[in-house]
Amino acid sequence: MDHVQELSTLVSRLGRWLDDKSPGDGRALFTEDAEAHTPGGVSKGVDALVEQARRNHAVPTQHFITGPLIDVDGDTALISANLLAVFAHEGGPRLLGERYELRAARTREGWRLSRVQAHPIWEAA
Repeated sequence: MDHVQELSTLVSRLGRWLDDKSPGDGRALFTEDAEAHTPGGVSKGVDALVEQARRNHAVPTQHFITGPLIDVDGDTALISANLLAVFAHEGGPRLLGERYELRAARTREGWRLSRVQAHPIWEAA
C-alpha cells in the first residue's frame, strides 16, 4: 500500500474510532506525544487525547471525513480534510462543519497521527 492510501485509511480510522467511543488506548492511531486542538478542548499526550475524545463523544456520533489532501515529506505528512460531525442528542441532532488539519509521523508500527487541529466553520442544532 502506498503512503497516500495508508494515510487516507488512517484518517478514516480516526472517524470510526471516535464513533465507536474511542476503544483501546489510542496507540494504533496516535503517537505518544500527539496533540488535539478541537472545540472540545486541548490535550497533549496520547492518554489525555483519548480521555478528551471519550469525554466529548458520550452521545452517539457519526464523523464524515472527506476529501483528504495529503502532502508527504519523508517520515511526516500534512493532511487537510473536511469534517461533518453529527452528535445525536435526545433533544435533536447537533451538526458541526469543520476543517481538519492533521499531522502524521511514520513510526516503526506504521503511520500515526501526531496532531489533530479542528477549525470550526459552522454549527447547526
